[in-house]
Amino acid sequence: MKPNITIQGFEASFHEIVALQFFGNDIKTIECKTFPKLFDVMHKNKADYAVCAIENSIAGSILPNYAQLRKSDLKIIGEVYLRIEMNLMALPNQTIEDITEVHSHPIALLQCQKLFEKYPSIQLIESADTALSAKEIKNYSIKHRAAIASKRAAEIYGLNIIAADIHDNKRNFTRFLILTKQQNEDRKPAIINKSSLSFRTSHLPGSLAKVLTVIASHNINLSKIQSLPVVGEEWQYYMYADLEFDEASTYYKMLEEVQPYISELKILGEYQQGDKINKA
Repeated sequence: MKPNITIQGFEASFHEIVALQFFGNDIKTIECKTFPKLFDVMHKNKADYAVCAIENSIAGSILPNYAQLRKSDLKIIGEVYLRIEMNLMALPNQTIEDITEVHSHPIALLQCQKLFEKYPSIQLIESADTALSAKEIKNYSIKHRAAIASKRAAEIYGLNIIAADIHDNKRNFTRFLILTKQQNEDRKPAIINKSSLSFRTSHLPGSLAKVLTVIASHNINLSKIQSLPVVGEEWQYYMYADLEFDEASTYYKMLEEVQPYISELKILGEYQQGDKINKA
């Protein structure tokens, strides 16, 4: 039976590319226009797994997704780092000089500013998804419009790439999380060398510094730390941390030692580190 994978975006989106890479081709995808819809699909048990972008090497963290994950009953079972290659595509027999509008996701537009500095007459218009922008051009035969999307989108929707690899920074990666319900043991990671935590420190002075000291004392790499406000409690914060380690036993020992300095702790996932050398 094919697993149901919910993604933010549509066929040929970067989320779908990650789903195919992680789970293989024999899957069924459930497409969502927004990230809140993705979490809602999982909450209602309409999908087995979710693929969810969490940060980009240029645009930074997708902060609402951290909060959504903490509030959910989902856990991280894997991650994928995807190199994002942006391409400008349109109907056949058009050049960039024929284009008056470019549609794409706002993050994609943000990452491709330099090209359009040369074409100030082109209007950049935000859309819900990179692949959906390409699909609309195909479905409605829209001339003089282009989309920024993946090569897969151009192939699926029969568009010509009129400018390839257009993103400003060629070292452009997005990190995607693979999520499932807490009770789902079907895809439990065989190797655990990374963990994502959400926690609040106690009100004692220096608590956060002591937590970080304990982490470092066990030779655990704190690869990311992010704070988000606690809604309804002014100047209080949840901390989100990614930890990388060689031995799971040292990680679990660290968890015991930080307890005196933490008032609330949620393990968002324990999983295997993703390969950071991937291509879209």
